Amino acid sequence: MQKLLLPALQTILISTLAVGSAVAVTRFFGGPSLAINQVSTNKQATFDVTGESKITTIPDQAEVRLGITVNEPTVKAAQDKANTIINNINGELAKLGVEKKDLKTENYSLYPNYDYQSGSGQRIIGYSVNANLVATLTDFAKLNQAIDAATGAGANQIGGITFSLSDTKKAETEEQARKEAIDNAKDKANELSRLAGMRLGKIVNVMEINVGSDYYPRPEVMMDAKAGAGGGAPTNVEPGSTSFTYSVTLSYETL
Repeated sequence: MQKLLLPALQTILISTLAVGSAVAVTRFFGGPSLAINQVSTNKQATFDVTGESKITTIPDQAEVRLGITVNEPTVKAAQDKANTIINNINGELAKLGVEKKDLKTENYSLYPNYDYQSGSGQRIIGYSVNANLVATLTDFAKLNQAIDAATGAGANQIGGITFSLSDTKKAETEEQARKEAIDNAKDKANELSRLAGMRLGKIVNVMEINVGSDYYPRPEVMMDAKAGAGGGAPTNVEPGSTSFTYSVTLSYETL
């Protein structure tokens, strides 16, 4: 009987030691522990609200494009006449308070005129000078006078009038639009969360979209401008309005 029990006890002892050794080895080599296997989760959901604003304002500067075209028999005569007209226009605009830095000449071109009717097509019969003058004005009370003075001094083309915001006014308008859009988003967030029975935490993200600006000229102004340029009634030009639209999305933590 003792001979039969001894091998059995040895087998049990070896098995126990083997299990203990496995546990020891596992612990020795840093097997997975409870702390390592724990999974921590962070709340990722946010409460997003979009606010919008639209501000309509009046442009505070205008660019007037005045064109001249002259035709003379020689290059020198064409250039001299064109330069005289340009100087006269600049002089008239200076009398109205337009500073030299706000006057510039662009697209100045000189080219020969050919006799195409005779059939040769190679005989030069004269020269033409085309030039565009750009005047920037901030005093709109003098805008109409400037156009009339320029045409009276020799400008025979009105290329167009572009109204815009100066850098200073544009920055001020954008800041106001941004503030109103954020205030609108906050008001919506407070109202919606109250109705839904939710508690909001801090703002964790802001996304801004500058939708852009739109210029709305007045149709009757464009007709008046054409009439004035044609030598009829005095020019009557007004700036119309510009609208800035902003959209802001605020993301809140939920509590």
